Amino acid sequence: MNATPEVPASQQTFLAFDYGLKRTGVASGNRLTRSATPQATIQAEGDARFVQVAARLKEWQPDALVVGVPTHPDGAAHENTARALKFARQLRGRFNLPVYEVDERYSTTEAHSLGARDADAASACIILEQFLRSLP
Repeated sequence: MNATPEVPASQQTFLAFDYGLKRTGVASGNRLTRSATPQATIQAEGDARFVQVAARLKEWQPDALVVGVPTHPDGAAHENTARALKFARQLRGRFNLPVYEVDERYSTTEAHSLGARDADAASACIILEQFLRSLP
């Protein structure tokens, strides 16, 4: 995962995902404002999740996708790290869009501390805003 990924200037709009086994948070955002907006969390598993992802892609038509990748506080991988990376690979393969992976340590904790009603969508916003701030 690059701290400052090489993102072409032509990529202006993004959808971000906070992957979870049962729920996947979603946020939309753009490079111009460097801000993100929470979207309805996807509550589905397996292929049903990708049906909902496809609907979001059709609605938002993003230039690229962002996936939060969780790790232990020291940066070491754990079970969900591999799951999030697999989800990112599946998005690339299914939708043929660039996918950027972002370190998402503490995003859910931050979402809860901010009093988010939907911590998954709020976490996706935090992930996307972190990504957008890293762009030149």
